[in-house]
Amino acid sequence: MSDWTETYRPMSLSEVRGNDEAVSALSEWADTWDDHREAVVVHGSPGIGKTSAAHALAADRGWETVELNASDKRTGDVIERFAGRAAKNATLGGSAAGGGAAGGDTESRQLVIVDEADNIHGNYDRGGASAITDLVKEAGQPIVLIANDYYEMSRGLRNACQEIEFRDVSARSIVPVLRDICRREDVAFESDALERIAEQNAGDLRGAVNDLQAIAEGRDRIELADVVTGDRDRSLGIFPFLDAVLKEEDAQEALESAYAVDETPDDLTKWIEGNLLKTYDAAEATRAYDFLANADVWLGRVRATQDYSYWRYVTDNAAAGVAAARDGTAGGWTRWGRPQFWPSSDATVDEIVQRIAAAEGCSMAIARLQVLPFLAAMTHHCSPRDLTVRMAAAYDLDVAGVSAITGSGESTNKVASIVEDAQDRREELLEEHAAGAFAGVPDRDMEADADPSGPTDDGAATGDSSDDATSDAADDDTADDAAADDDDDQLGLGDFA
Repeated sequence: MSDWTETYRPMSLSEVRGNDEAVSALSEWADTWDDHREAVVVHGSPGIGKTSAAHALAADRGWETVELNASDKRTGDVIERFAGRAAKNATLGGSAAGGGAAGGDTESRQLVIVDEADNIHGNYDRGGASAITDLVKEAGQPIVLIANDYYEMSRGLRNACQEIEFRDVSARSIVPVLRDICRREDVAFESDALERIAEQNAGDLRGAVNDLQAIAEGRDRIELADVVTGDRDRSLGIFPFLDAVLKEEDAQEALESAYAVDETPDDLTKWIEGNLLKTYDAAEATRAYDFLANADVWLGRVRATQDYSYWRYVTDNAAAGVAAARDGTAGGWTRWGRPQFWPSSDATVDEIVQRIAAAEGCSMAIARLQVLPFLAAMTHHCSPRDLTVRMAAAYDLDVAGVSAITGSGESTNKVASIVEDAQDRREELLEEHAAGAFAGVPDRDMEADADPSGPTDDGAATGDSSDDATSDAADDDTADDAAADDDDDQLGLGDFA
């Protein structure tokens, strides 16, 4: 069975439901683009038809489309490669788009659609935010940016674009869409059943269509009794969801909780993976990671085919599979945190990554993606303590740094004492590495006072050769000792791993 959200995607702006005012504004933006030549940000809740409206706009005008998902292609060079050529007046066939100061022939125009434009954040994305901003300022073709949260975008990007808000689709507007799909699919229905589906989705048209397809599968008629009673809990936050999957609920309940969270399956997978080791033991984690690996395979298929019906298998593995990997339930409160490397402007994490990269002689990308996760796993909640002290000493971490890696609170005595011991260890290591280089160095002022005449040519030319030999041997021994010390106590990853 094909994905109904794709099969019945609006082919014209006249088919977009529930946002007539926003649709009119988008149409006017396109009609007057030659006059203002600005990009537009279309923003609003997930599932209300923003991306569909952009494609319908292009279809109405016979424009080609170039689509870029900003959450998958974040870096500046990738954004330029995928969308830059199209936006800067080159058609898909490689020819220049019409001449003239206004951009020329509208029949050869392309619409560049940048989805999830609010998921690009500062330095983490290595120039992605500035690349998008430059793109909309320099483009010779119309650009539509799609965002869920308008204010998650940078101020510079917002100021460079027009803005159109799409509002949640009312249940009254959703019902006719569901009714039309049922008729096209030859599925009989009770009106009350369709109304219940629309009400349960509280403004999410895409969610309503997905629910309709799930209920209709294997049936030729939908009745009210077929619709699961009880409204969808759209207020379920990400932290209660993590409680459900990683501590409390069985596989079926965890799957239902996943459907109640307003996050995409790929984001849910990141949250689960980033917090898994806070509650799972080694055996549980081994089983859970097998399910996460399967989820990642399905995510790869989604990206490769753009067939979002595969998302259901991502959720099955990431939520139900990980929950099933537990041997039991857990109580108490757990301090969940953002996944490591979540798009953010977290200055503490950025500084930690810089310190690791400098100490290990690796790139910041390697430090962030390969070294930091292992540090977090090995020193979770500052255990074992000696290993955590060695890590803090190796990278000269302060309280905030140790807290960010281990997940322990900054205000705890445990973290403060670890940082204190780490500083002591650094001083000891620095003294050992110095190998007595500054010990016994005569004070030049005192030497001058003792012998005002200074060194003589005889003193410089003559000397006891045996004394020189003894001194050379002592120097060799000192150098050997220093080399041994360096082998035993290197400041860096080898110091504690």
